Amino acid sequence: MSQVNLDWADERQLQCLNERLIVVDENDEVIGADTKRNCHLNENIEKGLLHRAFSVVLFNTENKVLIQQRSDCKVTFPGYFTESCCSHPLYNPLELEEQDAIGIRRAAQRRLQAELGIPPEQISLEDILVMTKYHHKARSDRIWGEHEICYLLLIRKNLPVNPDPSETRRFCYMTKEELQELLERGAREEVKVAPWLRVIAEKFLYKWWAHLDEVTQFVELNKIVRV
Repeated sequence: MSQVNLDWADERQLQCLNERLIVVDENDEVIGADTKRNCHLNENIEKGLLHRAFSVVLFNTENKVLIQQRSDCKVTFPGYFTESCCSHPLYNPLELEEQDAIGIRRAAQRRLQAELGIPPEQISLEDILVMTKYHHKARSDRIWGEHEICYLLLIRKNLPVNPDPSETRRFCYMTKEELQELLERGAREEVKVAPWLRVIAEKFLYKWWAHLDEVTQFVELNKIVRV
């Protein structure tokens, strides 16, 4: 394993690298566990290491979606604009539970508190709608990257947000048009936009946006979209 200099990273992000993530195959079947560090090293990704993750899109009742800018302290994609919350379920009994994707929803509840300061009592597991899954791969730099089967989760609720600066640099709620403008700025390299945010927007959100009152029609639990 290559020795990687992480002297610049903050203590919280270094601790997170020791978390045990869920290793899966391309059909999202659990095949083991590995550290967050190992799962995000490009040298392992290129050998096929794949882990389970999730993306949350949080809409308020005005049908605006919360977009955050990742902290500069993050090991992967620091300072990039991304969806409301993205992270991983951990390799433990509560977050491995697959019936009704309850393990994923528990992990989302945990991370919404960690990243955005949303108290777990403000979000019930029933508030978290599992929409579909997508499989993506992206390089952050020559050392770090992402390779994930990612559950796409939707929440529509007005919630108090108090982000942790170690996780989130800033956030705002955007209309569909404002998100399109952000992605256009990203394409012109005026701002840094996480590649999976474009995937989420173009393959899913733009189609769902006008139907948020009846968004369950777009639920595809048994499908994995390859991107």
